[in-house]
Amino acid sequence: MRASLAGLCAAICALSLAACTLPANGEGAAAASGNCAAGEAGGTSEAGLEQIALCIESDGEMHLFTAEVAKTIQQQARGLMFRTQLADDAGMLFPYDKPQTLSFWMKNTVIPLDIIFIRDDGSIESIAANTVPYSLEPVAAGAPVTAVLELRGGRTVELGIKAGDRVVWKK
Repeated sequence: MRASLAGLCAAICALSLAACTLPANGEGAAAASGNCAAGEAGGTSEAGLEQIALCIESDGEMHLFTAEVAKTIQQQARGLMFRTQLADDAGMLFPYDKPQTLSFWMKNTVIPLDIIFIRDDGSIESIAANTVPYSLEPVAAGAPVTAVLELRGGRTVELGIKAGDRVVWKK
């Protein structure tokens, strides 16, 4: 009987650990259950930026990402320049204090990015998908926004993320 209880406990522990693991597609246990785990990530990225968890709610699904937060003017100016890769569940968030019409460019950015413009209420105003590396052409929001999220180019199409979807994070 004792051996059966030990086996049962081991199986329950293994299942619990498996439920806490984030798969590479950016959809963890919290996202799959419909509960966003925004704000739960922590630590510092290799670039020295704070990291947070954020979710994008699209058609009833939650997609969980770990985002580096570019808070200062210097961090925002550098953004994802010179990076040669970006994981499927990673991104960079650029938060702003007040709504403004923002414009980004791809100077010194090696990889294509999806640039997501986010309104003050968390809804996605627009997405510039697969932006061209090294381009100096401005990529602008169509209306005032308070945040921008950059993901690996093509990721929004892969996940079905679109304007009107909601981005959730701890501000």
